[in-house]
Amino acid sequence: MDETPVTGRVIAERYRLIGLLGEGGTGVAWLAHDELLRREVAVKEFRVPPGLDPTAARLLFRRLEDGARSAGRISHRNVVAVHEVAGHGGRPWIVMEPVRGLALSELLEADGPLPPRQVARIGSEALAGLRAAHAAGVVHGNVTPSKVLVANDGRVLVTGFGTGSGAVGVPPVAQGAAADLRALGAVLFTAVEGRSPRGDAPRAERADGALAEVVEGLLRRDAAGAMPAAEAEHRLRLAGAGGAVPPASAAGAHGPAPAGSAGARGEDGAAAGRGGGPAAAAGAPAAAPAGGRAGSGRGGAHGRGAALAAGAVVLLVLAVLVWAAVLPR
Repeated sequence: MDETPVTGRVIAERYRLIGLLGEGGTGVAWLAHDELLRREVAVKEFRVPPGLDPTAARLLFRRLEDGARSAGRISHRNVVAVHEVAGHGGRPWIVMEPVRGLALSELLEADGPLPPRQVARIGSEALAGLRAAHAAGVVHGNVTPSKVLVANDGRVLVTGFGTGSGAVGVPPVAQGAAADLRALGAVLFTAVEGRSPRGDAPRAERADGALAEVVEGLLRRDAAGAMPAAEAEHRLRLAGAGGAVPPASAAGAHGPAPAGSAGARGEDGAAAGRGGGPAAAAGAPAAAPAGGRAGSGRGGAHGRGAALAAGAVVLLVLAVLVWAAVLPR
């Protein structure tokens, strides 16, 4: 079996390799040309870990292939699209949307910790992608800075669904949607602090208050205290846009965002504020008191009393005129 495909080789009688995109623990990513649809694609080549026997290799490839097919169910602008799983040389090759840009890990290596506002924007987009995946019944299992891509066109995309935990001898980094969210919290912590989180309750010191609340909320391990994904995304979007962010729920009191709270979405898809404060910050008018009209109050009641008095005077004058008219002369 040829373990080193070279530029120009055609995979699955359709994808011609153009050049190397990157190399990771499970294989190599290539830029390729789809000869059938005449477009550029990215192709992930999986390689057999050294010393793995053929039976274990087949099981590994089956898990990777199943994971990639599951990832193909996700359709979202913040998730790298999986077009096909092609078989070639006894191995699966994942055909994906090509993304021109850098992984977050490369940005951090080149520039060091990023500004809080930039981290918030990256986090909101990555979290939107993870939420779409979870809604489709797909968990990532290995959310790391290398799996978050920052494209040249400004998009942020999550990649590597179903492929991160398949290596034999390497335990899954995370399992389940809740673990994906904690892992994203760790990614954002690393991006803004320049170091990995340590301990049960790491404090984000370089992050501003809004970003720190979200990062620390995502990192909480108990489900009752963790910040809900919808609320976290809403707050990250506000922080990334430089908008006012209302105080987060009290520590340990996070729960599903109720209707009308931060992170809850109406039928038009717009995020709703939490109670009166955030709604006012977003420019929404304050709710009128129960049983009253907006703008009514002591001044309105005074106006109604004056009108009633004037009406009584008019009626009195009319009565006097009628009485005078009927008197005998």
